[in-house]
Amino acid sequence: MAVMTDETTEAGGLYQKWQALRCERPHVRARDAARQLGVSEAQLTACRLGTDTLRLRPDWGVLLPALESLGEIMALTRNEHCVHERKGVYREVTLGGGGRMGLVVSADIDLRLFLSGWASAFALEESSERGILRSIQVFDQQGVAVHKVYLTERSDVDAWPVLLERLRDDVQDATLDLLAAPVRTAPRADAEVDAKALREDWGKLQDTHHFFALLRRHEVARTQAMRLAGREWAEPLAITDLPKLLQGAASGQLPIMVFVGNAHCIQIHTGPVNDLRWMDDWFNVLDPAFNLHLDMRGVTELWRVRKPSSDGVITSWEAFDAQGELIVQLFGARKPGIAERADWRALAESFEALEA
Repeated sequence: MAVMTDETTEAGGLYQKWQALRCERPHVRARDAARQLGVSEAQLTACRLGTDTLRLRPDWGVLLPALESLGEIMALTRNEHCVHERKGVYREVTLGGGGRMGLVVSADIDLRLFLSGWASAFALEESSERGILRSIQVFDQQGVAVHKVYLTERSDVDAWPVLLERLRDDVQDATLDLLAAPVRTAPRADAEVDAKALREDWGKLQDTHHFFALLRRHEVARTQAMRLAGREWAEPLAITDLPKLLQGAASGQLPIMVFVGNAHCIQIHTGPVNDLRWMDDWFNVLDPAFNLHLDMRGVTELWRVRKPSSDGVITSWEAFDAQGELIVQLFGARKPGIAERADWRALAESFEALEA
């Protein structure tokens, strides 16, 4: 069912309201401005058509491979509480599942794309204190940002207009056929779950990628599974230990994998982290090629998780919000077919679990 909108979402009126808000708060981010104005970020972006924004065809099989022509870019994926930014070249793109799935597996840009939820795309040329900020921004069927790609000072600016001309939508219309957010299904009561069978199946895992299928088969939420799996497989940790883990990885120059995603895109950094800083309630990684911005106020659960695999046990730290949504996931750097790093396991296991 399409979402009904009022006159505040009419492009002209919304643009004027947004400009007035910018006069009051010059540095307000689009996501926050949209929330304050009571619209989606996609609607706020669409109201700028003809000013500094161009609507693109949502042809992901053409758009994604074309991004390689831009050279170095900054890929940005976020959820409600965490932003993941990674610089590199957008290459080695593959699509599968009838165009519903995608992968980017280059050394720098590493993505898992769930394209069936991607709905609209725009190219923006925004004036900023640093000059013209060029980006391509993708939104889902609810108007929520899924994935953004920004040009950097090392990008091929000459390739930008060529890409836009190739992907320009013939109809530059601000109308968006938005859908209501899916209704969240409440998890079953713990007493209704066969915890013994869950633990047995967990112990039989041979690939960490099969974990989601395990959850679906047993009809359990992720944090619920961790509560029921037993401490052999999952242990709760103090939320304050999360920055300490990253600080430990930085001090030991330990390469890690940092996963951040939303319903339609997961972005991964593999490598060390170095420049770690607190900014109010946000804990940040501010390295030249990788930035992470984690709002610690959103983290309500932290788990140390162990999953068996054909390569041995794989250990992760997983942070969740109050709705049970995964915020960030941390692993030791590894490739399939290779056992987990001993130094990562030692660090990950060095923190004492919370009492039951």
